[in-house]
Amino acid sequence: MALETRLYHKMAQQLVMTPQLQQAIKMLQLSKLELVEAIQQELEENPVLEEDLESREEGGEEEAAKEKLTEEDWDSYLSGSDFDKPASSYIDKREESTFESFTPQKTTLSEHLLWQLRMSDIDKGWQQIGETLIGNINDDGYLEVPVPEMADSLGSDKEVEKVLKVIQDFDPPGVGARDLKECLIIQTRILGMEGSIIEKIISDHLPFLEKRDYKGLAKVLDVTIEDVMLAVKAISALEPKPGRPFQHETASYIIPDVYVFKIGKDYVVMPNEGGIPRLKLSEFYTKSLHEMHKGDVSKDYIQEKVRSGSWFIKSIQQRQRTICKVTESIVKFQKEFLDKGVRYLRPLVLRDVADDIGMHESTISRVTTNKYVHTPQGIFELKYFFGCGISCSNGETAASQSVKDMIKKIIEGEDQKKPYSDETVMDLLKKSGIEIARRTVTKYREAMKIPSSSKRARGF
Repeated sequence: MALETRLYHKMAQQLVMTPQLQQAIKMLQLSKLELVEAIQQELEENPVLEEDLESREEGGEEEAAKEKLTEEDWDSYLSGSDFDKPASSYIDKREESTFESFTPQKTTLSEHLLWQLRMSDIDKGWQQIGETLIGNINDDGYLEVPVPEMADSLGSDKEVEKVLKVIQDFDPPGVGARDLKECLIIQTRILGMEGSIIEKIISDHLPFLEKRDYKGLAKVLDVTIEDVMLAVKAISALEPKPGRPFQHETASYIIPDVYVFKIGKDYVVMPNEGGIPRLKLSEFYTKSLHEMHKGDVSKDYIQEKVRSGSWFIKSIQQRQRTICKVTESIVKFQKEFLDKGVRYLRPLVLRDVADDIGMHESTISRVTTNKYVHTPQGIFELKYFFGCGISCSNGETAASQSVKDMIKKIIEGEDQKKPYSDETVMDLLKKSGIEIARRTVTKYREAMKIPSSSKRARGF
């Protein structure tokens, strides 16, 4: 058979992570304070961006109305009768106005992953494997112990690998990887970049990247140098240490990202725009573009900064819309809680909200982490509203958080000379229709930092 060389055209589609998608994902992960810092940094680095002071003045009445509603809610809180009740020395009451009430408890990476594991629909037989894997993920987000080593005590290599794949879909993107290459590949998969030159570079050509041999990379991939530079820019935006956001230990005040107000019989969700600089593109630079000639280096620079600034503004707007959308869904599921309190918190998992608003579960996890909502019942992290259900004797289910509240109320009402044992608390819960094991009572009690009955006993 004769061999011959032919020239032909081939059309193919490649999905590359756009700058808009990069910005949107980055913005979603930031707390409000971190968002303000990111905006200030962008204002310093991008001369085309400037603060929109006129828009801020126009929105002043709206901000004042929000502030007034908040003050009214705060006044009613202060005038509540709960302040007349004697406070227990061993129970951390939400009603007490302490410094800790206004500072978030920093979630560790391990706690964040375990929470997602409980919220996932993973087979219960694999829960222990998942917990062990998470226990062996270091602060940077990497799995430290080889899978075969853990498989000796947990099950087959195949089972452990399957559970690891589930964890690698959790937030933060890239967590559970065994090395840098796998970490970056996981992130490309989550971002929908399979088959792109970005994935090819990470999978097969990292040495070129380390040497900054972009021409060699273009030649090997048979693409233009411009395509390579765009891919390199996208790769540089990936996170080599997924656990980094959970390593900060500095305390910060809780600033709600959204407010939930009751108007009539309905609840209204309003974003908290206070303190977030409103941005716009500089008219000077945008007008200057029309006066510059094609090919002018200055024009290319300004065009790039205008595109970057525009994407940044849209990413912030998308972040605010997404947080409000998720909060509205949570409000729909947890209306009874908002009306009556924690006893009426219903079981809710990430998939419920994801299905309701048409988003991926990992996006819901990202949105609800380090984001806070101000409600008529108090200020809560959005993650607070999620929890597995506990079966009741009447066939219904109760949220674990509401069961914790019941345990807390039972202990508050005990005789301090003869405090209830965990077994007694279990029996009292059973009379209320909640059937849980004694060890579960112990686990919930310890999670609320309530001492055992022997340590709660008072001799007077």
